[in-house]
Amino acid sequence: MRYGNALREEIRSPGTTPLIGIYDMYSASVAAQHFDGFFVSGFGFAASHYGLPDMGFIAWPDMVAFLERLRLAFPAQHLLVDIDDGYVDPEVACHVVQRLEKAGASGVVMEDQKRPRRCGHADGKLLLPLEEYLEKLHLVLESRQDLVVVARTDATEEADIVRRAEALAATEADVVLVDGVRSTEWIRRIRAVTGDKPLLFNQIAGGKSPRLSLSELTDLGYQVAIYSTPCLFAAHAAIDAALTELKAADGRLPEFVAGSVGVRASTELLEKNISRHHPRDPELVSV
Repeated sequence: MRYGNALREEIRSPGTTPLIGIYDMYSASVAAQHFDGFFVSGFGFAASHYGLPDMGFIAWPDMVAFLERLRLAFPAQHLLVDIDDGYVDPEVACHVVQRLEKAGASGVVMEDQKRPRRCGHADGKLLLPLEEYLEKLHLVLESRQDLVVVARTDATEEADIVRRAEALAATEADVVLVDGVRSTEWIRRIRAVTGDKPLLFNQIAGGKSPRLSLSELTDLGYQVAIYSTPCLFAAHAAIDAALTELKAADGRLPEFVAGSVGVRASTELLEKNISRHHPRDPELVSV
């Protein structure tokens, strides 16, 4: 199964393709009931796997191992993976991209930040010189087979946003992401300077970018939308509410009512991930 080509065809189809940010196998199990594509968010993975903020703590073997588990459980989902800056070194970036592709990734997102890195919607981001990033990007593009590569810039100064967006659009990268875009005016300006290159928009609750629907993004000329944290933040709120209620009830569980999530519903959800329940022939998998 050529997962990269499947995602590439989806990107080229009409409309804006949504990819939902998941942070562990359980959140992916729930998300798979609603959407056909996942974004393996660095923010979510750092939070769930390490209990740390998205500041460069992720080790690439951990990300590869997570992707392997995801692909086995979800053979029919698009899997776009956040690889930060390619884990610093260009040789490492190429190695990781090849490992992820062999493990079943559909695509990767690689940014132009330098360490210490930050979430794309945080302040204090530092950038690599454009030429240095382009050299790394070129090596990554040469090392992939059919994997989708999203070239991301975290530029914040207006002139630098335009310069980097134009430069990234001129490469063989499949998609360009300018992260932390602050207004629809700038969304339109980025579209205008990137020609016909597919564009990706990153939405995160409490972030710097405007809240836009898929139809609005389609009208603005964007082909992909990633939602980095809806599962993570929803889990945070729900867990906090459930434990607050449990504490207030002196440890007595709330009454189980029809439609609530309990042992049976949870088990039935997870049973869908068992590999023997999936088609044996990869060509039978409809991505």
